[in-house]
Amino acid sequence: MKISTNYSIATGELKDKVILVTGANRGFGKAMTLDLAKAGATVIMLGRDLGSLETAYDEVVDAGFAEPILYPLDLEGATPEHYEQLQRDILDNFGQLDGLIHNAGIIGTMMPIEQYDLKLWYSTMQINVNAPFMLTQFLIPALSKSKDARILFLSSSVGRTAKAYWGAYGVSKFAIEGLSKTLAEELEKTNIRVNSLDPKRMRTEMRRTAYPAENSDNNPLPESISPAIVYLMSDATKALNGEQLTLEN
Repeated sequence: MKISTNYSIATGELKDKVILVTGANRGFGKAMTLDLAKAGATVIMLGRDLGSLETAYDEVVDAGFAEPILYPLDLEGATPEHYEQLQRDILDNFGQLDGLIHNAGIIGTMMPIEQYDLKLWYSTMQINVNAPFMLTQFLIPALSKSKDARILFLSSSVGRTAKAYWGAYGVSKFAIEGLSKTLAEELEKTNIRVNSLDPKRMRTEMRRTAYPAENSDNNPLPESISPAIVYLMSDATKALNGEQLTLEN
């Protein structure tokens, strides 16, 4: 299902919503954080680098948008105890969670499965699959407190159509698609809606790593397509569940 990136954000349309974004400190994560805050949402900015989180935080506040919450956490090393603490912090401070956007991820390396470095494989799977699984499991109780909650998994075309040499990244995105579909079925009769999203190409460091010979100036900036994330968190899309979404850019 295709989603247009041409969406006009209405001031306050997400007022009183609490939305957690992983990898909120740079790239697409930072762009969506700015737009969600512009729409009035309180964004919990989760990332492993406090310095870049603070820089992104300053951008949101300087723009006059809703003040976000910084939550430094290394997804590669996070334990169930860390996620349990996050659950308590959200419930104690907000009473509920209205959105969970799994944006953080690493690309690993481009090489044949036969030659793939084992340590890098485990690291990529931990960040791209295991962390979203654990984070979701521990935050479902907080999402259940919302009248209209959303879980959005950032995916990729290589998680829907296999391509040689994409290694752990491609496999991890296939896993994310399966996790998203399974959750959507399990939570169908609740107030939690679950979808995956392929944002397609954009001008980010991850894209440049994957396509070093490409002229990145031809790709859209993250902030030009991030308004679509506000749309996917808005009342207009509350019926969407179990969809494999793709941005038109």
